[in-house]
Amino acid sequence: MTMSASSAITIPVVVPAARAVWWLVGTVFVALAAYYFIGVDQGATSVFGNSMGIHEFMHDARHLLGFPCH
Repeated sequence: MTMSASSAITIPVVVPAARAVWWLVGTVFVALAAYYFIGVDQGATSVFGNSMGIHEFMHDARHLLGFPCH
């Protein structure tokens, strides 16, 4: 027995509001961390010390996304 496209039943995925909030909070946190490390961290003024490590690691990504750094 085969089902035609018109007789297929779609079942929506229901996510509880509390769980959706945690997914939203986690997504915002990861997005802000990525934005900081790629777009804001300048090495010398870094929150994590005067190390140029993060700046140099993200250097090409900064230019690819249009952030100037020097």
